[in-house]
Amino acid sequence: MAAVAERVFSGVQPTGNLHLGNYLGAIKRFVELQQSHDCIYCVVDLHAITVWQEPEELKRHTREVTAAFIACGIDPKKHIVFNQSQVSGHAELAWIFNCVARMGWLNRMTQFKEKAGKDRENVSVGLFAYPTLMAADILLYRATHVPVGEDQKQHLELTRDIAQKFNVDFAPSIAALGHTDGYFPLTEPLIAGPATRVMSLRDGSKKMSKSDASDFSRINLTDDADAIAGKVRRAKTDPEPLPSEEAGLKTRPEADNLVGIYAALSDITKEKVLTEFGGAQFSTFKAALVDLAVAKLGPIGGEMQRLMADTSAIDAILRDGAERARVIADATIRDVKDIVGMVR
Repeated sequence: MAAVAERVFSGVQPTGNLHLGNYLGAIKRFVELQQSHDCIYCVVDLHAITVWQEPEELKRHTREVTAAFIACGIDPKKHIVFNQSQVSGHAELAWIFNCVARMGWLNRMTQFKEKAGKDRENVSVGLFAYPTLMAADILLYRATHVPVGEDQKQHLELTRDIAQKFNVDFAPSIAALGHTDGYFPLTEPLIAGPATRVMSLRDGSKKMSKSDASDFSRINLTDDADAIAGKVRRAKTDPEPLPSEEAGLKTRPEADNLVGIYAALSDITKEKVLTEFGGAQFSTFKAALVDLAVAKLGPIGGEMQRLMADTSAIDAILRDGAERARVIADATIRDVKDIVGMVR
């Protein structure tokens, strides 16, 4: 294969209520990767509509995710930030991948089973085919790395399967273009740090979620300092002091979650957190976590509010990013059409 430059791609769905889990599990990592990779960060509005979205809300949420990217430290001038629907190559490549992927592969996707539940006959075809669009998102830019949480690892494995099958199925025409060892890279996952799964502040066995009925289950990125402090203080705990070693967290999900959040916000290990706070009561630890969370997250919420007040500026960032993304995407689509045998 001709050398492929290291490139990171990732996307966030614009479905509202971005929270601490989104920040620690994804966006914080996106910011860090800017230092070492060329990065493309996408607001995946085509994925969002696999479940019906109110049109005005979809626009607002798309701009909100963009504002969060920038408020958290992503530089849209050095890297590419755009919304998926502005680059038609995502949909074009997704169709071609629908014809490469096998039904058996998609039937094994656990996320579809979870989201569809017992009412599979009534969910959209888009929800079923979501993973082939995700593969197209990544491979349209021939991305070598994708930062993913545990819940998306299976989709990335499917992306690699699709890339591999495409490379094998079309090997002669790929070679004719000068790619002797396949066209698409087998994209590698980049798994995040100590708080890849941030759990609910009300129930340590459930993932933090925007859909939880209780707003006290999550810290929203738009929360102000008072809201952040109140939610941390009211977070569920148990009566025992914090353990001095990480093994002591195994049967204590709420304690494990709060220690993991502190570790991720501080860029240290859980072990180091427990070296400092082992033996302490939760009242002492929560006071320190309040100070840390307000210091780290308070400015993000304030900057998001400022950015959201000027939607034309956000739209200009998305347009500029889409134009730059299109240059890369169009080159891939031209190659793929030649490889598949389409006249153009």
